[in-house]
Amino acid sequence: MDLVSLQLGTEHLWSWLVRLLSKDPEWLNAKVKFFLPKMELSSGDKAQDATQGVILQLRRLHAHGWATWQAFIHCVCMELDVPLDLEVPLLSTWGHRDGFPSQLEAGEESQPASQLHHGLKRPYQGCGSSPHPKQCKKQQLELARRYLQLLKTSAQERYGSRIPGPGQPLAFHQAYIPPILQWSRTTAPFNTQEGATLGDPKAEDGTDVSIQDLFNTRANKGPRVTVLLGKAGMGKTTLAHRLCQRWADGQLDRFQALFLFEFRQLNLITHLLTLPQLLFDLYLSPEAGPDSVFQYLEENADGVLLIFDGLDQALHPHSSREKEGPEDPSPALALFSGLCRGTLLPGCWVLATSRPGKLPNCLPTEAATVHMWGFDRPRVEEYMVRFFTDQLRQEAALAELRKNRHLQSICAVPALCQVTCLCLHHLLPCSSPGQSASLLPTVTQNYVQMVSILGPRGYPPPESLLDLSEVALRGLETGKVIFSVGDIRPSTMAFGAALGLLTSFCVCTGPGHQGTGYAFTHLSLQEFFAALYLMASPKVDKNALAGHVALNSRWVLRTKARPGLLDHLPSFLAGLASYACRPFLSHVARQDGTWVGAKQATVMQALRKLATRRLTGPKVVALCHCVGETQEPELASLVAQSLPCHLSFHNFPLTFADLAALTNILGHRNAPIHLDFEGCPLEPHCPEALAGCKQVENLSFKSRKCGDAFAEALSRSLPTMRSLKKLGLAGSKITARGISHLVQALRLCPQLEEVSFQDNQLKDWAVLNIVEVLPCLPRLQKLDLSRNNVSVSTLLCLTKVAVACPTVRTLQVREGDLIFLLSPPAETAAELRGQSASDTVIPSWKRDHGSSDRAPDLQGNASQRKEAQSRSLTLRLQQCQLRVHDVQELIAQLQEGPRLDDVDLSGNQLDDEGCRLMAEAASQLHITRNLDLSDNGLSVDGVHCVLSAVSTCQALADLHISVLHKTAVFVFAPEQEQLKEIQKRAAPRVSLTCRTPSERPLRPTRIRLTHCGLQAKHLEQLCRALRGRCRHTHLDFSGNALGDEGAAQLAQLLPGLGPLQSLDLSENSLSLDAVFMLTPCFSTLQWLLHLDISLESQHVVLRGDRTGRDQLAGGSLPEFPAGAQFLAFRQPRVRRSLCLRQCQLDPLSLTHLCETLEKCPGPLEVKLSCEVLSDQSLETLLHHLPQLPQLSLLQLSETSLSPKSPLLLADLFSLCPRVQKVDLRSLYHVTLHFRSSKEREGECCGFTGCSLSQEHVEPLCWLLSKCEDLNQLDLSANMLGDDGLRCILECLPQLPISGSLDLSHNNISLESALGLVKTFPSCPRIREASVNLGSEQSFWIHFSRQEEAGKTLRLSQCSFGPEHVPILATNLNQALQLTALTMTQCCLDLEQLTLLLSLLRWPVGLFSLRVDDPWVGKAGVLALLEVCTQASGNVTEISISEIQQQLCLQLEFPRQGNPEAVALRLSHCDLGTHHSLLSWQLMETCARLRQLSLSQVNLCNTSSLLLQSLLESLSELKTFRLTSSHVSSEGLAHLTSGLSHCHHLEGLDLSNNQFGEEDTEVLMGVLEGMCRLKRLDLSHLPLGSSALAMLTQGLSHMTLLQSLRLSRNGIRDVGWYQLFKALRAASSLKELGLSHNQIRDIGAQHLAAVLPWLPELRKIDLSGNGIGPAGGVRLAESLALCKHLEELMLGYNVLGNSTALELAQRLPQHLRVLHLPSSGLHQEGVLILSRALDGLPYVEEINLAENCLAREVPHFHQGLPLLRQIDLVSCEIDNHAAKPLAASLALCPALEEILLSWNLLGDEAAAELAQVLPQMSRLKRMDLEKNQITARGAWLLVEGLAQGSGIQVIRLWNNPISPDMAQRLQSQEPRLDFAFFDKQPQPPRGS
Repeated sequence: MDLVSLQLGTEHLWSWLVRLLSKDPEWLNAKVKFFLPKMELSSGDKAQDATQGVILQLRRLHAHGWATWQAFIHCVCMELDVPLDLEVPLLSTWGHRDGFPSQLEAGEESQPASQLHHGLKRPYQGCGSSPHPKQCKKQQLELARRYLQLLKTSAQERYGSRIPGPGQPLAFHQAYIPPILQWSRTTAPFNTQEGATLGDPKAEDGTDVSIQDLFNTRANKGPRVTVLLGKAGMGKTTLAHRLCQRWADGQLDRFQALFLFEFRQLNLITHLLTLPQLLFDLYLSPEAGPDSVFQYLEENADGVLLIFDGLDQALHPHSSREKEGPEDPSPALALFSGLCRGTLLPGCWVLATSRPGKLPNCLPTEAATVHMWGFDRPRVEEYMVRFFTDQLRQEAALAELRKNRHLQSICAVPALCQVTCLCLHHLLPCSSPGQSASLLPTVTQNYVQMVSILGPRGYPPPESLLDLSEVALRGLETGKVIFSVGDIRPSTMAFGAALGLLTSFCVCTGPGHQGTGYAFTHLSLQEFFAALYLMASPKVDKNALAGHVALNSRWVLRTKARPGLLDHLPSFLAGLASYACRPFLSHVARQDGTWVGAKQATVMQALRKLATRRLTGPKVVALCHCVGETQEPELASLVAQSLPCHLSFHNFPLTFADLAALTNILGHRNAPIHLDFEGCPLEPHCPEALAGCKQVENLSFKSRKCGDAFAEALSRSLPTMRSLKKLGLAGSKITARGISHLVQALRLCPQLEEVSFQDNQLKDWAVLNIVEVLPCLPRLQKLDLSRNNVSVSTLLCLTKVAVACPTVRTLQVREGDLIFLLSPPAETAAELRGQSASDTVIPSWKRDHGSSDRAPDLQGNASQRKEAQSRSLTLRLQQCQLRVHDVQELIAQLQEGPRLDDVDLSGNQLDDEGCRLMAEAASQLHITRNLDLSDNGLSVDGVHCVLSAVSTCQALADLHISVLHKTAVFVFAPEQEQLKEIQKRAAPRVSLTCRTPSERPLRPTRIRLTHCGLQAKHLEQLCRALRGRCRHTHLDFSGNALGDEGAAQLAQLLPGLGPLQSLDLSENSLSLDAVFMLTPCFSTLQWLLHLDISLESQHVVLRGDRTGRDQLAGGSLPEFPAGAQFLAFRQPRVRRSLCLRQCQLDPLSLTHLCETLEKCPGPLEVKLSCEVLSDQSLETLLHHLPQLPQLSLLQLSETSLSPKSPLLLADLFSLCPRVQKVDLRSLYHVTLHFRSSKEREGECCGFTGCSLSQEHVEPLCWLLSKCEDLNQLDLSANMLGDDGLRCILECLPQLPISGSLDLSHNNISLESALGLVKTFPSCPRIREASVNLGSEQSFWIHFSRQEEAGKTLRLSQCSFGPEHVPILATNLNQALQLTALTMTQCCLDLEQLTLLLSLLRWPVGLFSLRVDDPWVGKAGVLALLEVCTQASGNVTEISISEIQQQLCLQLEFPRQGNPEAVALRLSHCDLGTHHSLLSWQLMETCARLRQLSLSQVNLCNTSSLLLQSLLESLSELKTFRLTSSHVSSEGLAHLTSGLSHCHHLEGLDLSNNQFGEEDTEVLMGVLEGMCRLKRLDLSHLPLGSSALAMLTQGLSHMTLLQSLRLSRNGIRDVGWYQLFKALRAASSLKELGLSHNQIRDIGAQHLAAVLPWLPELRKIDLSGNGIGPAGGVRLAESLALCKHLEELMLGYNVLGNSTALELAQRLPQHLRVLHLPSSGLHQEGVLILSRALDGLPYVEEINLAENCLAREVPHFHQGLPLLRQIDLVSCEIDNHAAKPLAASLALCPALEEILLSWNLLGDEAAAELAQVLPQMSRLKRMDLEKNQITARGAWLLVEGLAQGSGIQVIRLWNNPISPDMAQRLQSQEPRLDFAFFDKQPQPPRGS
């Protein structure tokens, strides 16, 4: 086409385009406004004709640039009806850059430059460039007035046009419904005058008066900065523009100027600005005088409002440098900061909008915060009414809304409400009712439906959708929400403009630099298209797609300052992943369903991964939104089940839509859930979203932002939540109006168990209104009204409610606490549950206040009266400012009420009179536990009045009054009827070991009047008040001022008070004279058993029998329950004790004390303690002892004595023959025990750590020689040395010692050890002696009353040298009666031992030598046998153990031999010369060897060859043992050959060796021909079939066999049959050990068939053999035929009760040991078995460990006289079984060991065991570890130990006893062991 043709064609297109646009000038004006948002139509334009106007508009579009012109041409072709023959040339000619029409070019040249920018901006050269002229004030005001008018005119033009202006949202001029606004620090409405909710939609003329309240006058005193917070879509930007429109219309007349800035536009400015530049260059320029205008604005700043929209989108942080004035250039955010802080334009008003998040630091702390919550249901309906002008569509839309709850949650967001209405407008004419639920189920599908509606023919073109989606995603990823004309392709821009998806506006990037910006109509729309691109674009792979499915946290105080732009992207991705969106995605992506399904599956998989994670509250809400968008029930169920049972939300805003999404997910949950909202800003109507949610069990709200509207919404949901049990609403701003709604709702919630309204600042009326609902809640257990405003009068009304309401159990009021605790009976709950919710129950407190009618009695009928009598009430009114008149009213209420458990009135203002009134009323109020009147101003004079008031109260158990500590507590014990009722109602508890109430003769009472300032003058009046009620009473007068005068007066008054249990006079300034006054009370007061006095600490206590509650090591244990007596030791005579500590005792005082004690009844124990006791005082005390025949114990503790005191005490045996034991330790502790007239035991004397030296020995021995029978003498830990020891050994013949002498730790050496050996001949009564010169330093000598033949000497760590061996041998040769010598680690090497053996020579007899030394384990068998050759006597026994490093020899004197036999055997030896000689010497020395034992040795071939030759020569060998050793196959062959010659062998032990099956077969060859064998042990040897056959063959010839042990041999089933068959020949068998094999039931049955052939069987061990009940029963039947059976071990088999039953019927009479641990026994089997065991005379051991015994422990009635050990470890024994167990153990007097560890025993069991401890004189050990014994039980055991001294240790590891308490207990009683490792008890020396 030539140029002429092209020009002709272009002219044709131009003419046609002008004619087309002239037909629709409105469309053209709209497009010009879109592409040129700042362009204004002048009056000249309007005056021209239509054609000229179109041409002018086209020229303006062209002048804006080629991209704008190209986009405009695309809009023409897309939106107008253009014929196809013209559309193609139009796009091809003008749709490209080089196709500009010449007509436009000509027009541009002729157009004046001023006209191009007409209306765009007023001429202004900039604030800083023009000179500041000096103008008068009038001119300045005129310039300012003209500028302010210009501002208003510009706003009117912008918002007054019907065409949407720049930045205006879609349908801006439709009806505006203001969303819900809420102050962050108050729930009061903004309109304080009317109290209406914000944004009343019914305001006339569209006026929203509540918007003005954002700037009401009360803010003048507060901050002028307001921050409007709201999530995306709530209408923040719309509200900002609405404010501008209101100001333009003159409704915000308080503001002269209003400026609106958007941070999304301010972000485009990259250089610094001044405030005048921000106001004039970027907003609107003044016509003239900018400096004057700005000065006017500064002077009238209180009339200036600046609105900053989108604070969360601010990109550039302001500089930290402080700005000095408005002329300093700064970033936009810094200017905003200066405005907020008042450094710029001080006094102006600033309003900022932002999404929730961490606000920038530039905001002042006093800035007001307003939350924007969107729409509630009335607002949504109002919006729809105004949106739909057609009546039919309006009604249909409202019907759809009311039917669909999900649609309501979507419409709660204003932006989504607009989209939904747009979709409904399209759907309603052709859709059936209710179809919106399927067409608009999710937010995403709303947007999909909207896009399809906006398209001209269904879905828009996929290319355009994908291009626009790519722009959206690219913008979100780069943080861009404003696009320039170059960012969007012209066709894409035309597409967005045609569908209304894009909006345009003028943007300014700096002074004088302006352009057009484009943005999506809403940010969520941009997120939707970004998600669409991710789902539909082939450029996005699955990994990138899955990476965008992430959940963003929205914590208010923890996130970054600027929230991201991708908040809703995961939600839209999830929505597009739903199956319903697959056709739409296929259309956009132009792919099939498989491809789209793969993309959707990627999103679903990512959501499934998120569903199983542990998420925070905000992420849980985000996930619920995403899952709800998918419409996948399976995924929703997965999320619902994965939620924790307690779901908490803290400190982030929640909307109605959020809770609706959460409720939707919870609907798929099976288990109940607890929801906790704390500190969350909540949309007022959001609780409506929880309506009908059946999964919520606990619901709690704690937020100051919850007000009456929230309460009203909650009240509508509560009746529909049928599973709700706990409701909490705390820390809110609810008033009486909100409470009234909640109370009505609570009446419809009978299932509630706990309700909390704490910290709501409720007034009296509201609190009383709440308690009205108590009768309507039959299951209610707790009502919490704490931290509210309640007066005293209302408090008394509440007490009346508590008294009258039959379900109330506790009313607790203390400072801010106000709590009702309820526990309704079942019948009352059922009755109230059936009551109609509409019935009104009028409480008695309300009937008495304002009601003239006679109120019906709540307890009118008989059943209600019975219920009132049976229930109990606890009343705690602490610190409530109650006075005397209040108490009178309270008493009147309580007298008509139920029984009271506790009444606590502490911290009030009752004074003496009020306390007296309550004390008098106590007996009438039926208080069963406590009455607390502490801190009520009780004075000293009031004490007597209170005491007199309770004198007639028989239920009083404890009274504690302390004026100093402001304490006044009454403790009551229930009467018999009340006690039975309490026990009936209480849960089953562990019964205490005490008598029943009917058996208790009289209840003890405790009266404590401590620190009351009482003096002697008060005593007579007090005793008069106490007389008659002090029987069995604990009196405590401690901390007063009685003095000695008071003590003397009390000694006279006490007999008149009756028998007390204790009297405490501590801290009363008493002296030693008071002791002399109180001591005679032992004679005058029969109840007095113990007088405990410590003068320094002023501790003075008189008491009866001691219990476990007394003090322990300076402290006291916790109190036992009142009235519970855990322990009562039965003693033949009542012991009395006087304990006098921390006093000065001179001879005169001691004389006076002893004279007062002479008249005291006995037995009497005296315990004295003073700092120093002189010799004269000690002599005085000792000389008075014969005059005290009733004395049984005298103790001087913590008292320093002189070195002469041991001699004084040693002479006491002759001075006072009643002395049985004298024990002096470290010259600091003395204990004297006195025998009664009937006792004749020997004396015991101990002087340990008394610094005795050689000079003291002779006088001490002379004094001790006067004793008739000195049983024990302990002189350990002194300074005797070798000389002192030698003196003692020389004096031994004169000392009448019959027991033991302890000389340990006396600095002795080897010389003393050798001297001890030398002493043996001179002292024939020595039975045993032991010396250890190591770190232990022990030296013991044990004597017998008569001379004994066999004596034993033990020497340990004595370090003998070569020079000492001859001396030792010489001394040993003289001690002819010595039969055994043990030398442990005495440094006696191989050479010295050889020398010692050669030097030992006895005339006749046996001598045993045992050497324990490390070298023994290293020397080897060969070397040790060589030592034996040097013995001077015949070696009859050899025992070698390398691991134990032990060599034992037994020698027989004189030596005898058989040389001929030896020579004969030696001729057959083929050894080397040295070995031949050694073999010959061994044969000669060991010719009479009877026992050879090799244990844990390593035999080489040489040693085994030597043993072979030796065994062949031993004709008298009876026993051979080779155990746990290592022998080669060759060596084993040698041993086998040697043993085959030992035909006289009677005992063979080859157990625990590491032999293979082949070696075992070789060894079994030894058994052939051993017909005299009596004992055979082959345990742990692998017996294969061949070896077993050889064993079976050998057993058939062993007719004399008495013991057979085959444990852990791995014999199989067939082998057992053969073995048991061979046992028939062993008719003499007494012991059969087959433990830990696998005999099982079939093997047990074979064995049972053999047992009748073994009549002599004494012991059988079948433990761990897998025997079941069938085999166990069969064995039990056969064992009955073994009449001599003594030991039966069947443990670790599953025998069951059936075996126990069979055993019980057939137990042999000679049974000594019964082991049945872990045998599957239960209570029934143990009970039957214990009955059978009861009375058996020979039983010594019983083991029933690891069986489920529980309460059925062995019950004995006759007892087991010889039982030594009983093992009941891990048997689940608890306190219920303690009493019968202890009673059974008491019938076993020979018990030495009791094992009860790993059970459930508590303090009561410890009490029972402690009670029987004194009766078990032989008990050595009791194991109670891993039980439930506390310090109480341990102390009871301590007291039991004090009565029985035989026990050595009680194990208490891992019981609930603190380490400190354990240490205190162990210091008091060292035999208690709390360690992890068992400290094995050391047996007494010589045992």
